[in-house]
Amino acid sequence: MAIIENRDFIVVGQQPWDTPIGSNCKDLALEFSKHNRVLYINAPLDRRTKFQQSHTEGVKKRMRVIKGQEEGLEQIGPNFWVYYPDVINESINWMKPTALFRIFNKINNKRFAKSVKKAIKQLNFKDFILFNDSDMFRSYHLKELLNPSTSIYYSRDNLLATPYWGKHGKHLEPELIKKSNLCVANSVYLANYCKQYNPNSFYVGQGCDFELFKNDDSVKVPESLNAIKKPILGYVGALLAIRLDEHILLHLAQQKPAWSIVLIGPEDDDFKNSKLHEMENVHFLGPQKPETLPAYIKGFDVCLNPQALNPLTIGNYPRKIDEYLAMGKPTLATRTEAVGIFADYVYLAETKEEYVSLAEKALAENSETLANERIAFAKTHTWEKNAEEIYKAIQTVE
Repeated sequence: MAIIENRDFIVVGQQPWDTPIGSNCKDLALEFSKHNRVLYINAPLDRRTKFQQSHTEGVKKRMRVIKGQEEGLEQIGPNFWVYYPDVINESINWMKPTALFRIFNKINNKRFAKSVKKAIKQLNFKDFILFNDSDMFRSYHLKELLNPSTSIYYSRDNLLATPYWGKHGKHLEPELIKKSNLCVANSVYLANYCKQYNPNSFYVGQGCDFELFKNDDSVKVPESLNAIKKPILGYVGALLAIRLDEHILLHLAQQKPAWSIVLIGPEDDDFKNSKLHEMENVHFLGPQKPETLPAYIKGFDVCLNPQALNPLTIGNYPRKIDEYLAMGKPTLATRTEAVGIFADYVYLAETKEEYVSLAEKALAENSETLANERIAFAKTHTWEKNAEEIYKAIQTVE
């Protein structure tokens, strides 16, 4: 078993620790901390966010740290610290991808790094490993400014497909991948993308929280779901038009009016205005607390991942499929390169018509034996295993 022990890890990325939704970066940081010291760096506050979200507790807390009214370094576990930088970065993404943007981005990076060095000094971190969760702008220069023993770029989403990240990222991300000591990715598709710029790029898989996603007697189906007619085909997650194919859901609901389609999660404007809201057999239950999601999944007869096919989604590792399978549920998803590893345990559709026929098959042939096989497969995707693969990649390069 590959393992790295008694080292210092510094983790930077896009997901602040105080954001309630989970992320790969958070889970991996916790896994690293089982054998190493970990400093999790929240992204610095930027000037636009300071003004636009000044009423939120997140911004208020950061301003207290910046003003010296509150300590920015917090220990939240035996080997785990979270740091709130005491600086404000300039909001520069509006600038054109020119030399001027790079100058201002370097200024932001230097400001950020100067603050991070305070935490490094306070904790006496030495010979540390820098783990960068796709923070291609704010952390572009951190390898040079912080001088880690090893710098790792973590790719878990094709962010360049979005306008915000693509504008400058189409230049900066390949450069950052190239100058990192190694890159790790949670899908084969993204690992191959990274290999175009850095031969030390590795597919390391993905983890799942099996303490939360378990189908036993302690998990009770919510009354709101029990009141809905069966069979229930359900989806849990953000309802975003850029990631989900609304036409698949409409087709299922139209072709099978006796089935109930249940959608759980926050909606973007496209979904709020969707014809799905007009259909009697489609039920929007809204966003739910993360700890309650297994209870809803338990009440589904078939779990759905009707992914839209576009540059943003095509290489994504579908974390929710592991969560569905961990509960033994029949799962129906759109076929992509990244989903191919699930082919023996998930019903994979290429058209909206196949969604209907495969849903029928999933309902008809479900059994305890199949449920147990799904659970066993999902349990090969642990955060411990994910971290081991990352350790193995580090040891290959160091």
